[in-house]
Amino acid sequence: MTVAFRVVTEIAAPVERVFALSLDIGAHERSMADTDERAVAGTTTGTIGLGESVTWRARHFGIVWSMTSRITALEAPGRFVDEQVRGPFARFRHEHRFGPSAGGTRMVDEIVFRAPLGPLGWLAERIALARYLPRLIAARNASLRDELERDEDENGDGQRGASSPSAS
Repeated sequence: MTVAFRVVTEIAAPVERVFALSLDIGAHERSMADTDERAVAGTTTGTIGLGESVTWRARHFGIVWSMTSRITALEAPGRFVDEQVRGPFARFRHEHRFGPSAGGTRMVDEIVFRAPLGPLGWLAERIALARYLPRLIAARNASLRDELERDEDENGDGQRGASSPSAS
């Protein structure tokens, strides 16, 4: 079975800056420090672009996992999509959308995934992944938001935003 969810994050920073930081490998690593996520192959530094891939290694549920994702769509500064090409999921697609909002930028993450292993995967989706992944994305977004708003505050015009996951 496929699981889909959405996380909406308000960020007090311009759309172009939010979009750019979302494609930055170092920013991703900083935002996922709690899982010790690191880029280990492919594009491992700087900004990832259309058609490029990155292999991430991280610890989730006490196990070290690797996942290779490719940027399959990129329309600056409004949207990009990354999809797993190798890793623990039968399917994993993450669409990132960015648009102006009253406070700066509304960032919308829409994730669709399916665990492998048939009935066992379905059980893992329901027991753990459907709750864990939205919280993980919301925490990542909060880190990006904090980094961007700290930079905006240094310029004197930042305001605090919020992240909220929701199932769809």
